[in-house]
This record gives sequence, structure tokens and C-alpha cells, in this order.
Amino acid sequence: MAYHYATQVANEHTARAVGKELNISSKIAVEVCSYLRNRRLQDAKRRLGNVLAKQEAIPVKRYNFDLAHKKGGVGPGRYPIKTCKAILGILESAEANAQFKGLNTSLLQIIHICSHNAGKSIHYGRRSGREMKKTHVEVVVEEKGEKEEIKK
Repeated sequence: MAYHYATQVANEHTARAVGKELNISSKIAVEVCSYLRNRRLQDAKRRLGNVLAKQEAIPVKRYNFDLAHKKGGVGPGRYPIKTCKAILGILESAEANAQFKGLNTSLLQIIHICSHNAGKSIHYGRRSGREMKKTHVEVVVEEKGEKEEIKK
């Protein structure tokens, strides 16, 4: 069964990748995706690497109740290691798909990235029937040329 993306953007200059039923929190994935949206792919990968090294925090804008401010002028933020590892894998997969299509990987920009809830499964053997966290994450990258000067 084919996966249906939330966006209809698809042409010869785009590449896509999806992570289905990832074992990560949907709320944190929403914050990381909004942080990476409309960035260059190389810059996004570098920033996620900084988060994994706990040098840079992800600013949390939506789900920030009772959350402490982080240094560097970020405001309320987190260091979501597990989520960043999963999304970094999806970004690398999208980059590999773009390279396979013959796109220049140094000019790739994330034009669509979103996360949403996957189907809930229940932990086996739990009396209370606790549900597991599952999230779908989809990424679309596009080859954007260098910004040319506009002549007046």
C-alpha cells in the first residue's frame, strides 16, 4: 500500500522520504519539524548534530508549559536526542533519494516537513493497557538554485 503525503508538491527537482510509525513523541516531533522547515538540508543536519551534542537547544513554542529557558537566547527549549536521531535518519534518506535522482545535494532545501500521529498500539502484558508513542514524519526536499541578484 502506497503512502499518501500531506503535500502534493512533486516534480523532477524534488525528493521525498517518510518515516512510518517511529517510536518518538508526536509533540516533540512537531517542534523539531517546525524548527527545520524551510532550511537548507546541510544546515538542518548540522543543527541536529549540535542538538545531539547538547550544544544547541530546539526552541519549544507550542508545548512549552513549565519548561525552563535554555542558554543562547533560545527561550524555552529542549534537547530531544531520540527524536533528532530519528529525523536525522529521514533527512539522510531524503538526501540519498535526491542523489539517486541526480540532484545536487548541496543545493537542497527542506520545503515540506511534518509529523502526525500514527496508529496506537498497546504494550503487551500491561494491566492498564498503556499505549505506545508512534509518529509518522515526512520530508520533501527541493533543489533550489543560488539566489541570483535582481537587476534593476
